[in-house]
Order: sequence, then C-alpha cells, then structure tokens
Amino acid sequence: MRESNDEPAEETSKAPHRRWCCCGFLRRRVRKDEETPDRNNDSREVTQEISSPAESVNAYAMELSTPPSDHSDEDYVPPAIDSDENKSNLVGLSDQINRITAMLKDWKLSQLLFVSIFGMTGIGKTTLAKEIFEHPLISDRFHHRVWVDLGPNYRPENVLHDIVAQLDADVDRMHHNVIKYLSKFMRSNTCLVVLDGVWDTEVFNYLLRFLKDMTKNRSAVLVTTTLEQVAVFSQSYRVHQMRLLNEEDSWSLLRHKVFDEMPCPPELVKPGKRIAENCEGLPLTIVTVADLLSKLEKSPECWKKIAEQEEHSVFMDAYEKMSEVLFPNYDYLPRHLKEPFLYSGVFPMKKSIPYSKIVNLWISEGFLEQNPLKTPENVAAECLKDLISRSVVMVHQQSTSNTIKTCRLHSVFWHLCIKEARKNKFFHVVKRYADIVAEDVESQPRFCIHNNVLFGIKDLNNLIASTSNVSSLLCTGPYHQYPVPICLDHSNLLRILDALTVHFYLFPIDVLKLVELRYLSLTYNGNLPSSISKLSNLECLIVGRPLAITSVENPLCLPVEIWDMKKLKHLQFTGSNQVPDPGEGSFLPNLVTLSDISARSCNTGVFRSIPNLKKLGIRIELSPDEATDREPLSCFQHISHLEKLESLKCVVVNPIFNTTGIAVCPPPPLSVFPSGLKKLSLCGLGYPWEEMSKIALLPNLEVLKLRSYAFRGPKWEVEDNRFLRLEFILIEDSDLVRWTAGNGSFPFLECLNIKHCYKLQAMPRKFSFDLGKIQVVDCTPLVVNWAKKLTKIDVRVDASWDDKTLKK
Repeated sequence: MRESNDEPAEETSKAPHRRWCCCGFLRRRVRKDEETPDRNNDSREVTQEISSPAESVNAYAMELSTPPSDHSDEDYVPPAIDSDENKSNLVGLSDQINRITAMLKDWKLSQLLFVSIFGMTGIGKTTLAKEIFEHPLISDRFHHRVWVDLGPNYRPENVLHDIVAQLDADVDRMHHNVIKYLSKFMRSNTCLVVLDGVWDTEVFNYLLRFLKDMTKNRSAVLVTTTLEQVAVFSQSYRVHQMRLLNEEDSWSLLRHKVFDEMPCPPELVKPGKRIAENCEGLPLTIVTVADLLSKLEKSPECWKKIAEQEEHSVFMDAYEKMSEVLFPNYDYLPRHLKEPFLYSGVFPMKKSIPYSKIVNLWISEGFLEQNPLKTPENVAAECLKDLISRSVVMVHQQSTSNTIKTCRLHSVFWHLCIKEARKNKFFHVVKRYADIVAEDVESQPRFCIHNNVLFGIKDLNNLIASTSNVSSLLCTGPYHQYPVPICLDHSNLLRILDALTVHFYLFPIDVLKLVELRYLSLTYNGNLPSSISKLSNLECLIVGRPLAITSVENPLCLPVEIWDMKKLKHLQFTGSNQVPDPGEGSFLPNLVTLSDISARSCNTGVFRSIPNLKKLGIRIELSPDEATDREPLSCFQHISHLEKLESLKCVVVNPIFNTTGIAVCPPPPLSVFPSGLKKLSLCGLGYPWEEMSKIALLPNLEVLKLRSYAFRGPKWEVEDNRFLRLEFILIEDSDLVRWTAGNGSFPFLECLNIKHCYKLQAMPRKFSFDLGKIQVVDCTPLVVNWAKKLTKIDVRVDASWDDKTLKK
C-alpha cells in the first residue's frame, strides 16, 4: 500500500531508538520492531560531548606536571587530593560539570553507579573529574569522597587498601580487616570513589567482588581513562567522551595562559591564533606551548615566525616536555600493536592516512599476528580499531556507512612515533639534508621521504646503497611532478616501495629486480612492461595516472602476464585500463580489489578468473562514435559471475545527454547483481527509474550512491518492502521531481543526502521523522524549507543563494 501524501512534511513523531557502538565511530540502526534489552533494566547512556575548557589554565597546567601514576608497591598509600590547590575558572567546562554532577546527585537506583570520562591523554579528564569531586552538590550528596590515582602498573588488589587509607588511616591493612571494615562502613554511608587513570577493568571486578554492600546504597564510582574498553565497562551507566577544542577555545586558552587577565596586543592576535591552531585542540599542548611563549619576546616578528614553522623550537621543546606524560600510551601497548602504531608515523605530520593504504602496508610489512580464523584484512582492521579505542590514533574521516575512511595521528603522538622509531631502529624520516647524514642512519631498515628531496637525491641514493638491510622506501610527502631518479640497484631486500607521489616518465626498470616486493605504488602514464610478472611476491600494485591523457580509442592496457602474478590481492589504477582476456586455466585466486577497469574488460572470461573479488571499479569513457552504441554501457551483463562482490562503483566520465537530460543512447536493461553486494555507486549511466526495482531487492545493500543522472526521469516509485538493509543513500545531480515509498521500505535508512536536485518537489513522508541524519545541498526551496523545519533529526542545509549554512 503506497502512502497517500508524499509532500515534504514537518516532523510529527520522535526518531526511533538507535543503538550506538561504544563511544566512537560506528553507529548501526536497529529495526523498529526489535527490542534492545537493557542490562538490569538500567538505561545506560553513551554521550560524546565537546570539551571546551577555554579558561581552565591552571588545572591543565597541573595535569601537565602530574604524569600518570605507576603505583606497584603494595604498601603505597596515595595522598588525598588537595581540594584547595590550583583553583581555576572553568567556564568552558561548566555544562559538562553540571550535567555529570546532576546525574550523580539524582541517582535513585540501589545499584552502584559507574560513570566514565574517556579521551586522549592531555584532553582534560582529570581536570573535569576534580571539579566534579570538589563540587558542593557532590560533597552534600555523599557522606565520603575518595580519590585514587591509578596508572598502568597499578595492582587491582591495592584499590581497597587505598580507599580505606583515606576513610580511616588507623585501620589494619590486613586484607580481611579491610574488607570487614568496608562492609560495615558501606551499610550506613554513601561514598563517591574517583579512580583516576584506569588502564584495566580488573580493578572494577575487584571492587564489585568485595563491595557488594556498596552496590545497594546509591554510592558511585567516577572513572577517567584513555581506553574505550575501560570506559564502556559493562556496569557503566554513562560514558562521557571528551573532544579536542575548537579553534576559538584553543585561542582563548592560549591567550589566557600567556596574558592572564591582560588583553592580548592586537598585533599578536593573528599569529597567536595560528599558533593555537597548530596545537590541534589538545589542552596539554596549548598550555605547554603557552608556557614557553610567555618566556619569549612578545613581538609580532617572533610570534609570526613560530606560527609559520610547525617544527619551530617552541613546538619541539613542547613535544619533548610532554613526552614523559605521553610515553606510557606507547610503552603499555600490547606487543602486537606497537609496530603498527609506530608505522603510522611514516606519513607526514597532520596528514590523513587512507584506511585501505595503512591496512595494506601493515599486511605487506608482515606486522600482524597470524590468525587462521581471520583474513589479514580483518586482523588489520581490528588492529586499527584497537589503536583508536586506546586514544593514540584518531578517526579523521568516516565513510558514508560510518566506517573508517581516513585516520591520522595527533602531532604529539606523531613526534612520539618519530622519536621512538628512530631510537628503536624501526624507520628514519628524511626531510632535509641533515637527516641524510644523521648519526646511525645506516642501520635504519626503513626510510620515509617527506618532501621528495629532488636536490638531495644523490646523497639519498648513496645512503640507500650503503645500507644493505633497507626493506621499505616510502615517499609520503607532497606530489612531485618531475622525475626523481631513485636508485634501487642496492635494494634487493626491498618489500615496500611506495612512490605514488613521484611521477615517473619512464617505467623504472630497476624495480623489476626487486623480487621480494610485496607492495608497489607509483605514478606512471604508460603501459606496464610484461616483465612485471617477475615480481612474483607482489600483493599490492597501485599505479596512478597523472594527467589521464590517454585517448579513448587507445586505452592503457595491462600485460597478459598479469595473470601469472598469483599473489596479487589489490590491483588499483586511475583512469580506464584494459584488462586482457586470461589464457586457458589462468586466474588470480587472491585478488580482492580491482579498479579502475574499462567496460570492455567486464566480460565472462575476466570475471570468472577473479572468483574472490570483493571490490570492483569500472570507468567508462565514451568517444563521440559511441554516442549511439550500447556496448560500453553493457558492463553489468556478466557481473553475476562475481559471487563474492561486496562493493561496486561504475562511473561514466563523460555521459552524453541531449538537451533534455536524456541519454542519447539509453543503456541496456540492468542485469542481476550479486546478492552479497553491500555498496553500489553509479554515475552518469542514465537508467530509467523503473530499472531501480532490480537494485531494490538486493538483500544486503547498505550504501547506494547515485550521481550525475545515474537514473533519470521525473518519478521514482519505490514499492512496499524494498531496500530492507539500506543505511545510506545519496542522490546528486538528478532530474527527479517526485519520490514516493511504499510501506516497509527503507527500514534501516540512517542517512539521506540530496544534492543539486533542482526539480525535486516531493519525498517520502517517513523521511520527516525516521532518519538520523539529512543533508540537503542546493535543492528546490520546498525541499530546503522542509529540511529546516525538522527538529529531531541531525540536519545540514547548504544553499548557494543563502550565506548561512544550517546545522542542527
């Protein structure tokens, strides 16, 4: 049964319940007819709140001077916190303080309340916890308050002794006496216990095991931690995730630390804001840099020089000063995470790292533990998520399906990686001539070139030639349009050659001697030589095409010998590339990624020879002669042979439409797609909306992107119970006017993006209240006004005729 009214309507009901995964980057929709049982009928919450302690100067400075505790002595008794020390005006934290304080004060249930404050080192967790600890409402609410400093070496069995030591210092420290005392004490008293710097959930288990009475009298435990697995401990009621400061609050904190209550001279405001911006929102960095700034000349020349040089001595001194506080984050990583974490530093500071690239490099380097039940890609994905959950790697950009698209290191951790990598002879960064002649550089197994040093290349080649154990050469700096003559004659052990940012005019023949290569990426605009098959151990081959200057009539062709490279997992090109038909019995059993290939390569012979392919990219470039030829658009005819395909992208680079927006040559009917397809992106194909019925029935489709008249026509009618797993949909550059949806369709849809749809007048009514996020960019005023009226959905509206961008 189709809905009767399909005009945009105001929101009329509450958004459905949604399940959030931990504190971070994954969010999944829950079907409305499913119920999510709450543990102990408790309404647990997970919040992500933005910390903006613009004026918490002294408190942040106190955190800097207090590195994590490493209590391991059984007789250690931590001192009670001095509530009169380092008081500061925390205007920026007031909302967070009031929210958590109110929750602690109003807790009515009998069980023990756990609240976690979670975030990276130096973000202000202890500052926030101390303000809550000392709040008058908390001192009135609880009979007693106890502060316990923990650390990575803390022994869980000490926690009861440390609590009792602050309640009554005269109690016998024998274990049974401590438990007896606490059991009696908790029957008639309420207590707030702050556990600052928790690294292991075992301390919680210890508390719950021996303090059963404490769980029945409205007592509470407030936890600070950098570890997500600690923050989301099963008993946690709320997880408060702190975020980095925005630019305004960063400047406010820096200004107050340098000038106190005095105004900042106008000529220092601009460079000062740039300096604050270079601190990347971490209060610990801002306070440390501000402390160093306050000791220097306060002149525009001095501050401008600091602002323009991210590796100025002020920043380098600050990073060195913070290293003691940050080092435990690396030192106490599990062994299997240390090398992947350090390896993240091979990319330049502040550079985003593509998820697929870091995963493939880790696998090719051989860092990851072997697991017979998991693929290396799954092991690598878990490894990255673990580093993120430990607050040492940040998610920089998420994909449309809320998975990680890019990640990066905060500058403080990047410098820690560089320092530890060189000290441990893990890799060496080459950014200037001094790095080439540095002490002990010959013993480094990996070199990372961060500026593609054209003028120092001779010295670099000499260095590589003198270092017989080089296993990796990574050119991760900015793109260099001129050839850099990298010498590989003495690099027979090279496993990784990442030269995608270097333009090779001629294919580097020396590469063909590197038989140990697992990973090869370069930028080259010609055909690969047939001798590429000598690289029999190669797993990843990535070739960038700098200008895409090849003609449509003569596309770049891969050599037929490519079918002899049995270990290939990822074969990626830019531009349209012709894959030769395989010989009899030829196939690539390990290939999981193939892009971008021409439509003529999409035949039965090719697809049957890559049976385990999961990701396919097709790029179609039409010549004028093909304006009335359907053949280039018949690329899906044999797609059903790829039974394990999960992601498909097909782009017509130069779609040919008439003046009414209709394809000159309509494409042939859509073929049957593999049932396991999860992500589909189509661009410029010009299908009528009626063909969408074949896509609507895909049982596992989660992401659908339709760009540049991928489908055409004024009306799209979605029947009942269609798109049953779709979570994200994008429609961009379309002539769609009316869009309707039947009952039961789009039950999991979480995010809707509508861009440059200048004729759209009507959308399904359910989108007014049944989504989590909507983005509208340059659409009709009717759609824009509809989106602006939604109140319980995350809405972003961008209109070129309106200077304001709406976010709510």
